[in-house]
Parts: sequence; C-alpha cells; structure tokens
Amino acid sequence: MSLSSLNLRPLAGRIGAEILGLNLSTPLSDDTIQAIRSALVQYKVVFFRDQHGLDSDGQIAFARRFGPLTSAHPTLPPLPQRPEVLDLHYGKNHASANYWHTDVTFVDRPPLGSILRAVELPPVGGDTLWANTVTAYEDLPAPLQSLANSLWAIHSNAYDYVTGVVNLDEDFKNYRQVFESTVFETRHPVVRVHPESGEKSLVLGGFVRRFQGLSKTESEDLLRLFQSYVTRPENTVRWQWRLGDVAFWDNRATQHYAIADYGHQPRRVQRVTIVGDLPVGLDGQTSQAIKGNSDAYNGLLAAVS
Repeated sequence: MSLSSLNLRPLAGRIGAEILGLNLSTPLSDDTIQAIRSALVQYKVVFFRDQHGLDSDGQIAFARRFGPLTSAHPTLPPLPQRPEVLDLHYGKNHASANYWHTDVTFVDRPPLGSILRAVELPPVGGDTLWANTVTAYEDLPAPLQSLANSLWAIHSNAYDYVTGVVNLDEDFKNYRQVFESTVFETRHPVVRVHPESGEKSLVLGGFVRRFQGLSKTESEDLLRLFQSYVTRPENTVRWQWRLGDVAFWDNRATQHYAIADYGHQPRRVQRVTIVGDLPVGLDGQTSQAIKGNSDAYNGLLAAVS
C-alpha cells in the first residue's frame, strides 16, 4: 500500500492528517505500516478516530511495528505490568503538559515518535495542539536561520511541567520529586537533520534550559524568539479528542501542547514511545549526554545483555 492508497484527510495546511478506515486492533500488512510511516513523515502527526477495540496491549503491538520501544519514561513509573506504557491521568492535583515541548529531549536519544490513546476525557476541553518544527525553521529569516544553525542547546528535566507554579500542593511536589529523581542533561543541536526526510527542524521546547555560550537572560530571550515561529498558528493543528482516538506524531519534527482548560475534570491518556536515534546537526555532530544515562530507557542495556 502506497501513501496515496491510504484514506487520508489532511487537517491543516502545514501539519496533520486523519487516516480513515483502519482498525489498529487488527493485524496490519507491512505495506500498510510503511504507508502510515510515510504519512507520519510527511504530515508530522496522524490521527485515527474511534479505535475502541485497541487496549494497551494492542497499542504496544501497533507501536512495535515502527521500531523497538522505550520504557514508559526515564523517571516516571509505567502503567502496572505494562513497562512500555506511560499512564497520564490529569485532573486535580496532577501536573499538566500545558506548555510547548518535544517529548523527552532531556535525554540524548529522544523518541522517534509517540503514540497516544485517549482513555478518559472531560466533557469539554482537553484538546491537544501540535506544531511543525520543520516549517518553523523554514519561516525563520535568513539571519535567524544562520544563527540557529550554529547554536547548541542544553535540555534538562531539572524543571518539569509545573515550572513557574508557586505554592505547590503536596501532590505536585511529590510528582516533581519523582520527575527529577534522576537529573538528565543533554546537548542538542538547535537544528537537526531529519534521518528519513532530510528536512531541517528546530529542536527546542520546554526542556531547553540555556543555549551553549549564552547567558540565562540571553538564552531566555532567544528561546522566546525562536519559539514564536514554532507556535505560529499556520504551523499548528488542533485535535479535539474523542474516546478511543489515537494520535501518532513524529517527535523529530514536532512540538505539542496539551490544553489544560478542563478544570478538575479527569483526563486520562496513555502513551507509548518508539526508540529514536541521536540527533545530527548540520555540521554532522551528534547530541551528547552531559548528565544521566538513557540506555535503560531506550532498551540498550537489555540489547547488550
């Protein structure tokens, strides 16, 4: 099955497509999997509505068709008896991912992609936004592109989703303590070359702590400038979830933002991530871990043993 043979509906001009007519809980042919992968690379995030037959085991099995899986998270606990699944149960006293980020960029090998399944949703609200970091790079004026090409950024989990929140309650404090139980710090190129498409994309988002060689204040100002291109409306798509929906995004070419507009209503989603490679900058240099070892997260220790 070629990309053109998928029943595919683009959702926005620069990012996002819905793939119709597939049941992810049933075995899919290798050709279909390859067509989905091609759609992922082209559209950056693809969606599958109403996958009510898909459970966590089926989600794991579907994700494995695209490569080996990471553990659920470098520091957060997995779903019981499902070490590959991160169970994100938001609502009262749970941290929300309501800031722009690319998943797990604080390790040297961020995931290739993430597959998210809606398990429980509020009556209204709780949409997710995705942004295309390839077109964001292409939008930069030539002088800013030249600057981005030369920069390296330090990413860390030393601050998490609740950065900037004051008077944290005990549940938030406990979550933050677990999230930061092992500190990771990684040096990434600000512009990476996509290993499949060859496109140039920005590697930024909420885990960036500073740019190498620049002060904290300079880094904050510059990050705000670059991020303004990522989050331009023309580079984004918004998904209104229904129970059973699945989103699959290319973590090498996107950022996302979970909108926290549902108060204390429960919102529960489950995520599985696919092992990625070392980002490569325009000069051929690769990302480098400064603190923390991600081998266990990426299954490399198991592969060696």
